[in-house]
Amino acid sequence: MPTAVEKPTFATGIDIKESSRTAMIELLNARLADVLDLFTQTKHAHWNVKGPDFIQLHELFDKLAEHVEGHGDLIAERAVTLGGRAHGTARIAAAHSKIGEYDLHAVDGVEHVEALSKQFAKVANSVRTAIKTSDDADDATTADLFTQVSRQMDMDLWFLEAHLQAKR
Repeated sequence: MPTAVEKPTFATGIDIKESSRTAMIELLNARLADVLDLFTQTKHAHWNVKGPDFIQLHELFDKLAEHVEGHGDLIAERAVTLGGRAHGTARIAAAHSKIGEYDLHAVDGVEHVEALSKQFAKVANSVRTAIKTSDDADDATTADLFTQVSRQMDMDLWFLEAHLQAKR
C-alpha cells in the first residue's frame, strides 16, 4: 500500500484543503481494508456454517456480506472522489486490516455468530471513530458517509448479537 503521506493524485473542485483530503483518503483506505476483510470473513462464515440453524444463518450471513460489500463501495468511491486512489485489492486489505483473523475453527452456527459478532463490533467501533475524525477534519460528507455505514453496521451487529443474547 502506498505510504500514509501520499498526497491526493487527482485535482478536484471539492473545497476541502489538500491536507484534510490527504488525511481523509488515508482514513478511508484504512477503513476500506477492514471492510474488505470483514466481507471475506462473512462470506467464509456463510460458506462454512453447519448445524440446525444452517439455512437461517447461511442466509443471514449472505445478507450481511451484501451490506458490508456495499460499505466498501461507498468508502472506496469517496476516497477517489477526494482525488485519491482506493486501495482495495485482497492483498492490500489482508496486509492492512486491523480486525484480525477470523476464527477458522468455527463450525456450528453459534461459533460463527460469536466470531462474526466480534469482527463486526471491531469494524463498527472503528467506523464510529472515523465519524469523529472526519468531522474534526471539516469533512462533513465523509463523516456522513461513515454515519451511514455505522447505522447499518450497528443494526447488523444487533442481528448477530440477538442470537447470542438469548443463549446467555
